[in-house]
Amino acid sequence: MTANYQFKRLSSGRDYIADNYLDPFSLSRAAKSSHMSPYHFSRVFKKIYGETPNEFLIRLRIEKAKKMLITENWSVSEICERVGYVSLGSFSSLFLKQVGMPPTLYRRTLWALSTESFHFPSQVIPACYAYYFLGNSAN
Repeated sequence: MTANYQFKRLSSGRDYIADNYLDPFSLSRAAKSSHMSPYHFSRVFKKIYGETPNEFLIRLRIEKAKKMLITENWSVSEICERVGYVSLGSFSSLFLKQVGMPPTLYRRTLWALSTESFHFPSQVIPACYAYYFLGNSAN
């Protein structure tokens, strides 16, 4: 099997996971969408993407939750359900492990930043933008 052909098949499995992130995870269904065995799909997925299919799903769900925590006024429980988790405890534990803080603290911290005018963490300012203004201020 050519590498390009295998990558296309693997990508269809990754797309399947992304399209069905709200559903309970099924390695066999994701593998089936790639026309691979579950074991082979999992092994090749990890090799190509650097994370297991389940890790990819968790990261995807947490990224969606982070966006919702900032932009929506839903409770953490509602966001938990809207990103595909049934257990608030599991969601909070995974969020803490991925982000380094619980969902409520994440929301509070970012909402507090939005109330302070012109106060942004340096991570959100693109380096090219900062270099441009730092370079022009020296002239």
